[in-house]
Amino acid sequence: MSATSAPGAAKKSVIALTVGSKVRVRSASSENESLVSNGAFRGLVSIGGDSSLAVELDGTVPEEKGRIRLIPLNALLALDVLEAAKAEEEKRVDPASPGYFG
Repeated sequence: MSATSAPGAAKKSVIALTVGSKVRVRSASSENESLVSNGAFRGLVSIGGDSSLAVELDGTVPEEKGRIRLIPLNALLALDVLEAAKAEEEKRVDPASPGYFG
């Protein structure tokens, strides 16, 4: 009997941070403060081997609307998913090739 078919077991949904999700990110700023960034998650970016979250700011601060903020993962304090976007299926286009049996 698997864990998903056990009586009374609630089916748990998979948690995934998808591109386009609306997020609120708290990250390290100065010694006693955190930086809050509200916007849409745009993906992960690698700079010099360090990964960062890319967030397109939503205009909570008007002069920052549309700006892309890169938040290093090691500075991440909390990430709230305010509205999850549905994951888009990868659309792979395979070139037409005869293949081994073609």
